[in-house]
Amino acid sequence: MKKYELTDETIECDGRTLYRIRALAPIPFAGVYGGELGGFIETEKNLTHDGNAWVGQNARVYGSAEVYDCAKVHGSAEVYGCAKVYGSAEVYGCAKVYGFAEVYGSAEVFGDAEVYHSAEVYGSAEVHHSAKVYGSAKVYDCAKVFGDAEVYHSAEVFGYAEVYGSAKVYSCSKVHGHGDVAVGEFE
Repeated sequence: MKKYELTDETIECDGRTLYRIRALAPIPFAGVYGGELGGFIETEKNLTHDGNAWVGQNARVYGSAEVYDCAKVHGSAEVYGCAKVYGSAEVYGCAKVYGFAEVYGSAEVFGDAEVYHSAEVYGSAEVHHSAKVYGSAKVYDCAKVFGDAEVYHSAEVFGYAEVYGSAKVYSCSKVHGHGDVAVGEFE
């Protein structure tokens, strides 16, 4: 059974036509009522009809990107390329997830944050403000990356670690436990 339909309302985004969606039935986990308008997707492959996943407000999901399980993409967020958002993850604000990146578990990416290339954000991790996670970096457990911080290459941030300010964590570095990195570069 379909949980949403494509409406006639469209926008152009990166040379693609995206369609606003409308819920056909309530989606309780997402807080969506039947008939409620959602965000924009390119095709029904971008948002599964199974589960409670939802694309809301003015969010955009396109290309080969997928949103499924109970994940939510809302606000003015964008998910595109071959990116995946699933589990109970949320992407919102003006955040972007693209390339082959994955956001899952109960992770949150918001603000103006970007997660791209083959990076992964999962568990209960948060990436926000203008932070960037890219390359094949991983941010997981209850870790937080925020401010103008960057985590890239094969770096990992996990446990209860926080990387913020203008800090850069890269190469094969690992920041974990209760460690905080506010300024500097770790290789």
